[in-house]
Amino acid sequence: MTSEERVLPLVMGVLNVTPDSFSDGGRWCDPDAAIARGLELVAEGASVVDVGGESTRPGAKPVDAPEEIRRVVPVVEALAPVIRVSIDTRKDEVARAAVRAGATLINDVSASLWRTAAELGTGWVAMHMQGSPETMQESPTYTDVVAEVATFLEQRAALAARAGVKEIWLDPGFGFGKTMGHNLSLLRHLDRIVAIGLPVLVGLSRKATIGRLHAASDQAEVPTESTPPVPTDDRLEGSIALGVWAMAQGARMIRAHDVLAAVHSAKVVAA
Repeated sequence: MTSEERVLPLVMGVLNVTPDSFSDGGRWCDPDAAIARGLELVAEGASVVDVGGESTRPGAKPVDAPEEIRRVVPVVEALAPVIRVSIDTRKDEVARAAVRAGATLINDVSASLWRTAAELGTGWVAMHMQGSPETMQESPTYTDVVAEVATFLEQRAALAARAGVKEIWLDPGFGFGKTMGHNLSLLRHLDRIVAIGLPVLVGLSRKATIGRLHAASDQAEVPTESTPPVPTDDRLEGSIALGVWAMAQGARMIRAHDVLAAVHSAKVVAA
């Protein structure tokens, strides 16, 4: 990458208004608390705040659309005048309600809402997931995880482009139906996803793979799928390290809980 091509990677701040998200579940259920947290993310330098009303952690139970809408709409309405807001949802009804409230990006872990994004004129993030959140980590299997994820994302992006979506992001879906080995293979070959030619969003922050890497490094061991991970709040260093790796491979945006540290790291990478 030449100096003329260098750009500052963006940081998407995570704002889960759920009782059961894997890292911050229950912390921002109250709308006023969630709005205050969103404004903190803005002050820390986030370019986008990603509001989610349904946990998609492994084993999470689905939430019905009216409840998800109740959780997210007041927060989106309050934040949209001051920051770009994305809505983290798999549901057409929720996406539409959030866009009416001011969201301009649909962060879609199901990679199924391209028609909605086309109709509403919003951006769209297509993420790869094997299975559903309830079952995705039971036995994820691939012949070639990098090739299969890349092919899936290329196909979904083509569908979205044909439907008329103007802004398409690709997310390889770390931790969504993938073992630690799958995640590390995707990271090692992230340039294959970047080579598709669309902007890549990477969500690595505080994931279990990082927790296992931290735990193994503390014990000077090689991590395995059965290594007990360190708690989510103890995964900052690994989150930043893998985020920097992803940005150096060409990721244009990283999704982060620790926004200030992520923004600082993005500035270093861009320099």
